[in-house]
Amino acid sequence: MADTARRPGNRYGSRPTMKDVAAHAGVGLKTVSRVVNGEPGVTPDTERRVHEAINALGFRRNDSARVLRKGRTASVGLVLEDLADPFYGPLSRAVEEVARAHGALLINGSSAEDPDREQELALALCARRVDGLVVIPAGDDHRYLEPEIRAGVATVFVDRPAGKIDADAVLSDNFGGARHAVAHLLAHGHRRIGFIGDRPVIHTAAERLRGYRAAMAEAGIPVEDTWISLGATDPERVRRAAETLLDGPEPVTAVFAGNNRVTVTVVRVLSERPRPTALVGFDDFELADLLQPGVTVVAQDAAQLGRTAAERLFQQLDGVPHAPERTMLPTRLITRGSGELPPVD
Repeated sequence: MADTARRPGNRYGSRPTMKDVAAHAGVGLKTVSRVVNGEPGVTPDTERRVHEAINALGFRRNDSARVLRKGRTASVGLVLEDLADPFYGPLSRAVEEVARAHGALLINGSSAEDPDREQELALALCARRVDGLVVIPAGDDHRYLEPEIRAGVATVFVDRPAGKIDADAVLSDNFGGARHAVAHLLAHGHRRIGFIGDRPVIHTAAERLRGYRAAMAEAGIPVEDTWISLGATDPERVRRAAETLLDGPEPVTAVFAGNNRVTVTVVRVLSERPRPTALVGFDDFELADLLQPGVTVVAQDAAQLGRTAAERLFQQLDGVPHAPERTMLPTRLITRGSGELPPVD
């Protein structure tokens, strides 16, 4: 087994320095500096002794001084809504891959959909001198980032736009995707279509509601207030909303679910009922194709969102001049059976 025991006298948080390496190898500090930085002028035997000392002590080069000289930290920050949400996994991975291709380290954290926590996390990353930020906003006022942007922190918003500042944003076509989903249900004969969505203060939720209303209006169908339920996406709230839509003298014959968390809860509710109800969800989710019937969804390309945002970020860092703009990525409807069920009165 590897020897991971700490050496006597070492304290947690203290790290070996080049001076320690020089003493261990029996060489001068300048010699260690040359070896660490790959500079010439060191004999092979001396270089070997320095590397042995580095390995024995667990020395790692401190890049702080080099960073200060270059003015770049080769690190970027990613502020997510929820690290546990499957939607953000491929998005985060794509940002990381682009960062790695540019020789940068990605540091991420979750805002938990809390605007104060988002601000705290974003400013903490700036305090650690990240070169840029990719932000999935929880709040609607990002003026707190204006001093950081003026100071040179490249910033791109993804999934939702920034609030009260002009900044690059990479978004999915939430309005168009929702409109297409509801039009699909209408084309299969449904007229009483319910919508269960997230809190309307969230940009994506508001856009999906707008798409739902647009499709219904284009079909000439007045929307009953009782057909719409907006709020937190916790299972208890969504279950109550679904049961309200499905019960009563004139229940809805189809449900449009506003995100993957809502869809999963609605699937559970529908599985407990004998009467089939059509369902289309916004966002794909794992095993959706294996259910009976498979769940029809509006799919976003989360990886492309992350990739496009990160590429935009590094364009800023490379000095490519451009005015802040919104990039809109398309969604696609994946039909699997649940959205093609006919209405049952």
